[in-house]
Amino acid sequence: MMTPATAPSSKDAFHALLADLTAQLEGRPLDAALDQWLNAAHGAGSPTYAQLRDACLTGVAEGWLCEREGGGIRYGRVFKAEDALHRFSVDLVDMQDLAGPHHTHPNGEIDLIMPMADSAATFDGRPAGWCVYGPGTAHRPTVAQGRALVLYLLPEGQIQFTRT
Repeated sequence: MMTPATAPSSKDAFHALLADLTAQLEGRPLDAALDQWLNAAHGAGSPTYAQLRDACLTGVAEGWLCEREGGGIRYGRVFKAEDALHRFSVDLVDMQDLAGPHHTHPNGEIDLIMPMADSAATFDGRPAGWCVYGPGTAHRPTVAQGRALVLYLLPEGQIQFTRT
């Protein structure tokens, strides 16, 4: 007896959306030119931004995104670095008016900033859209002026938290 085909889960659809995006990132240096290109091609107001934001909101509501909590931050790694995602890992944090733990990006970091509701939240002083940090950079990620979801793409999943 055959079973009916099942529709892809929200997590599967999110993975496919990210695979399409990371294919466009593969081989590009993480620098100011990539930051500008991402904001022009996939920035706030674009279909890609809307799809990613909707998928993140769905994932948080369904409990497969931001499933952990610590220090006032909800967070979670949804996908490890893998070939299908062009060797990027995918994390999401939910932060409101606070600074997270200091860390370095051995291979860089690409962030998608998604303020919640009517919030004017910023991430490291940046509004809705993309923020690219190059290899070897460090920061204490800070959300101000409200609440935001921030999607992190890390080449090879590399991040190093600073011991305090």
